[in-house]
Amino acid sequence: MMDSDGLEKIKELKLKESDDLHAQAQGQLQITSFSELVNDISLHFQIIRFPKQIYVWVGYNFAKLGHMYAAASTRPNNMVSVTSILGGASDNTGSGIAHRLVLKTGLNIILACNIPKNSPMLETEAEKILIQKLISLGYTKSILGGTSL
Repeated sequence: MMDSDGLEKIKELKLKESDDLHAQAQGQLQITSFSELVNDISLHFQIIRFPKQIYVWVGYNFAKLGHMYAAASTRPNNMVSVTSILGGASDNTGSGIAHRLVLKTGLNIILACNIPKNSPMLETEAEKILIQKLISLGYTKSILGGTSL
């Protein structure tokens, strides 16, 4: 038979587990910020994970918002649509990244990108770093087709 201290500890554990599940159900934000040096250029990243979407900011040398894109999977054939929210249509730096992030994650993506428009190699490197980080955080689709988070 269990003593009253043992019962109290079990109640505490159940309560803590319940609180953890409630926090997950509430969809608390998960924020990740990091920087990488690519060919002597500082790239800065911030990833904010919402319950059904991801906000990503990629910055070059200094903190400036840059162009912003929204990308989402559309019905009925699950094609990806991307639209510019901020910035001109002539500079599409980042729209391709947003498109591919939807394919990788299966989630809606908001991407703010401050990378020079005539730097395709820098954009490619930024995307590689970003994808690696999303994989390490478990934000990409699993092999079975659902997201891993």
